[in-house]
Amino acid sequence: MTDANAVTIEFPCERYPIKVIGDAGEGFVELVIEILGRHAPDLDAGTLVLRDSRNGRYQTVQLLITATGIEQLQDINSELRATGRVHMVL
Repeated sequence: MTDANAVTIEFPCERYPIKVIGDAGEGFVELVIEILGRHAPDLDAGTLVLRDSRNGRYQTVQLLITATGIEQLQDINSELRATGRVHMVL
């Protein structure tokens, strides 16, 4: 059975949004940019959108990348999660 609402992504996918939610604090944004830059060298820091949680404990960093495939996205997720500061990668 196929989900009629499922979205199919074709790779490469330009302007693919990556949203990273983690512990706010010194160096968090730079850490996210550094990791994303290793996996997506064409990363455009000009697309950066930051949001702080209501209590300031968490921060959301959103950037656009060119997604080249599932393996790239899995590697990004794994490396970000391994930092211990990232709670979600969407």
